[in-house]
Amino acid sequence: MLPAGTPFQQSAIYEFSYTAKNPLVAGLGLAATRDFVSFLRYATADDFGHANPLAGHVAHTYSFTVSQPARYVNDFQTLGFNEDEQGRRAIDGILNWIGAGSGVNINFRFGQPGRTERNRQNHLYPEANFPFAYPNLTDPYTGKTGGRGVRCAESNTCANAIEVSSANEYWVKAGSLLHTDPMGKDLHHEPENVRFFMLSSLEHTVTGAPPQSAGVCQQFRNPTDPSPALRALFVALDEWVSAGVKPPKSEVPTKDTAVYSIPLSNGLGVVPQDKLGFPDIPGVTYTGVITVRHLFDFGPLFDDGILTINPPAFSGPVYPSFVSKVDKDGNDIAGVRLPPVEVPIATTTGWGLRAAAFGGPDGCESSGQWIPFKTTEAERRAAGDPRRSLEERYKTHDKYVKEVEKAAKELEKRGFLLPADVQRYIDEAQASSVLQ
Repeated sequence: MLPAGTPFQQSAIYEFSYTAKNPLVAGLGLAATRDFVSFLRYATADDFGHANPLAGHVAHTYSFTVSQPARYVNDFQTLGFNEDEQGRRAIDGILNWIGAGSGVNINFRFGQPGRTERNRQNHLYPEANFPFAYPNLTDPYTGKTGGRGVRCAESNTCANAIEVSSANEYWVKAGSLLHTDPMGKDLHHEPENVRFFMLSSLEHTVTGAPPQSAGVCQQFRNPTDPSPALRALFVALDEWVSAGVKPPKSEVPTKDTAVYSIPLSNGLGVVPQDKLGFPDIPGVTYTGVITVRHLFDFGPLFDDGILTINPPAFSGPVYPSFVSKVDKDGNDIAGVRLPPVEVPIATTTGWGLRAAAFGGPDGCESSGQWIPFKTTEAERRAAGDPRRSLEERYKTHDKYVKEVEKAAKELEKRGFLLPADVQRYIDEAQASSVLQ
């Protein structure tokens, strides 16, 4: 307790605990989603005789969700809601963007689905509990078995799912647990109906941060836009569901391209800089701070959705998680490298740190970084920057444009860009001021 009259401090975290009563019923939205989609897909009229305006016109159903709604869909699948009351599949295809392996604290008494755990917030809430992945696995710490795809597999109602994460999910949401076992080991056989992708060096975003904006962070935030890849993957999902055309193979960090985090005692962890390979860039701080997943003891009624020990203590072990190694520029090696990462003009990261005035050097939560290269070799040597300059990389503006074109067309060939977005990248490179 702080003395009476103590002023609140900017960016400090305050936790207020009290005894609550009269909890609302949580989770009805899961049933509502299932029933509404099922009605539009299968029914001719509702229980009151109102006609279904889409009756006979729905061939397939899809969901596209971003961030918190994607985590809602995670629980939707895990809890078996993709099977409707008549045993039919509700949703055929799922594209989750930045949902990782977490839920939304929805199936608990006094559930608070609006919360999200990150570096400096909401560690003590039941958001990210086993199971994290799709297959039926065993939790080595509790002996429990489970998986996101278990319930739907029993009723043959599983959707085809494409799970896409930014690099930020690996740093801030322990995203690697989505495609490993609880001990952090790669799954040798991914489910036939699921693909996993990491968009390399991206922050947790919808369209990328505004260019050269830092907000509360130390560096400019990451402006890389995930939309081109998501458009291509949504087309791939549709072709997978409607025509049986297999989507691209999963592309995520694996043991060969990953660095495991080391847990600390305060609910966080650290990724050693030397093992990651992140360069020493003048004016850039590296702490390696990362969110980890603990096994909490919420009490003996936890499996029934009742938290009798609340808040829990950090008493349990940590589920091992990892991030992608980086190249000499600090950009992720693993995953799908969009042209701004494959043909870079800056170091782009999925993690960031807060400025001193806003609680730094704590993690800057969902934000990444954009740390531009110097233009000439002389400038970067004078600054002591180990990263090659734009001049050393591309020589001329035309060479830069050609490199972007090459990278974009290669991504199109692999199924990660549509032709219109390939041209968009080329046009943007041509219009840029790089070496102009």
